[in-house]
Amino acid sequence: MSSEDSTSDAAVVARPGDLSPAQHSERAETVEPVEAVERLSRRGRLHARMHANPALALATKIGVTIVGTVVVLAGVVMMVTPGPGMVGIAVGLAILSTEYHWAERWLRAARRKLVEAKEQAEQMDPVVRRRRIMLVGLVLVAVAAAGAWYVWTYDWPRLAVDSWAWLQGIAGWIPDLPGM
Repeated sequence: MSSEDSTSDAAVVARPGDLSPAQHSERAETVEPVEAVERLSRRGRLHARMHANPALALATKIGVTIVGTVVVLAGVVMMVTPGPGMVGIAVGLAILSTEYHWAERWLRAARRKLVEAKEQAEQMDPVVRRRRIMLVGLVLVAVAAAGAWYVWTYDWPRLAVDSWAWLQGIAGWIPDLPGM
């Protein structure tokens, strides 16, 4: 494979961050930008279009970072609460990988962990699985009962209004509650 073939292949699969500075400048000299964008996948074309304008590129990066981070954090929360935590983390990393190469590497590791978790779940004894499901259900019922008891005992509306008044005492810029 000649160096010319490798540069045209780099324009197809590699993003600018994947190339060394020498490869990047060599690629810029040999491949026209329009030709490179035409060779990209649909996702690649969208990415190139979103990063054509510096302001739009910054807004895209900020938006992807916020959304991806929120989804990853939701996945982390779901690791300790009922929910598909590993799936949430993988989806969040997939969102982040559209902008960051480190997230792409982490996504590969998360996919391996998902496969391992699936295999482990398939091998789990059905009795153990039912016992775990019942335990989680009991914990959820206990937490809901504790919350209901707390609201009933401490009168939720009064507690909320008193807490809001306390917050206003600390920070004067907090607005009054509607109707108060």
